[in-house]
Amino acid sequence: MSLSASQKRYLRGLAHGLSPIVHVGNKGVTPAVVNEFGSALDQHELIKVKIAGDDRDARKAQIEALAESAGADVVQRIGHVACYFRRNKEEPKIALPK
Repeated sequence: MSLSASQKRYLRGLAHGLSPIVHVGNKGVTPAVVNEFGSALDQHELIKVKIAGDDRDARKAQIEALAESAGADVVQRIGHVACYFRRNKEEPKIALPK
């Protein structure tokens, strides 16, 4: 699912007050992190993830790897924190604008 610019703007507003739920450590994106990430997306639909590390390119690769592993969309990334969205098919919680 690809988000439009207005949908991303709306989701960024909702994500502003959120705290990071998932933390990616120095070992990077492991299967345990992917499982936790997927279950957090199922529960919340919109989550923040904090990624450790000083290398900007490595963080960017980890952000993309997480999104691909769970089929989520990257809403925003600022420094060490990224916001992700994936709609819950059974019980959608967030109504997106058109």
